[in-house]
Amino acid sequence: MRRAAASGRTTEQIGPFLATFATDSTNPYLNYAIPDDGATPSPSDVEGLTAAYRRRELLPRVEFLVDTAPAAETALLAAGWSVERRIPVMLCSPGSVVTPASAAGIELVVPESDDEIRGMIAVQNEAFGQSADVPDSEIAKTRDRLRDGGFAVLARDVATGAAAGGGVAEAVVDGTSEVGGIGVLPAYRRRGIASAMTAFLTTAVHDAGGRTVFLTPDGIPEQRLYARVGYEPAGAMVHLVR
Repeated sequence: MRRAAASGRTTEQIGPFLATFATDSTNPYLNYAIPDDGATPSPSDVEGLTAAYRRRELLPRVEFLVDTAPAAETALLAAGWSVERRIPVMLCSPGSVVTPASAAGIELVVPESDDEIRGMIAVQNEAFGQSADVPDSEIAKTRDRLRDGGFAVLARDVATGAAAGGGVAEAVVDGTSEVGGIGVLPAYRRRGIASAMTAFLTTAVHDAGGRTVFLTPDGIPEQRLYARVGYEPAGAMVHLVR
C-alpha cells in the first residue's frame, strides 16, 4: 500500500510514517500518511506528521490496515487525532472471481478514446453525487494512470452508446492492487452492472499478475455485492484525521 500511495506523489518519511502529498490537489483522500508495519510512533513522530500537513495547508490524515500497525492508532488517538471512519476490507485471490451473467443490453469495454474516458469519469462522478463535468486535465490524468499500468472499465448501453457505469483499479505494485470507484447511474442500477464491472477489473488485475486484489465497501449492500463476485472479508482499514 505504501508504494502504491507514493505513486505520482511527493513523499516524506516522518518517523515511522510515509507521508504522501498530491502535486496538484488538496483533496484529503489524495494527501495522507501510512505507518510502517508494526510502527510504534512517539509523540514527537505524531507531532512532526501533523506539522508536515499543516505547513502545506492540508488536513493531517492517515490511512492504514488496522492489523498492520495497531500501536499507531493508539498513538494518534492519544495525540488528539480522531477516527474519521473505519471500513471493512475485502480480498479476492486468483481463481476466486465469480463472473456474473452479462447485464442485458450492456457492454463492458476498456475506455480508450477521450470521449470514452470522459464518459466513464462523468458517470462515476454522477453516481457518487458529484458534478458530471469532466475537465481535460482529468482525462489526461486517467490516460497517465492507464499508461502506467492502471485499469479501467466503462459500462455502455449497447442501444444508445451512452455511458452507464465505470470503475478503476490501481496498477499492480508488489502483487497488490485496489479496485475502486465502481459507480452506476441510477437509471441502470439493479441490473448487475456493478458486479460485472468488479469482476471485469478483478480478472484484469489477476491476468496482469496481481495476487491480491482488495477493495473497501461502503456498507452492507456493497459487501454483499462484492461477496457474490468472490471477495472475502479481510480485516478493516482505519482513517484518522487531526
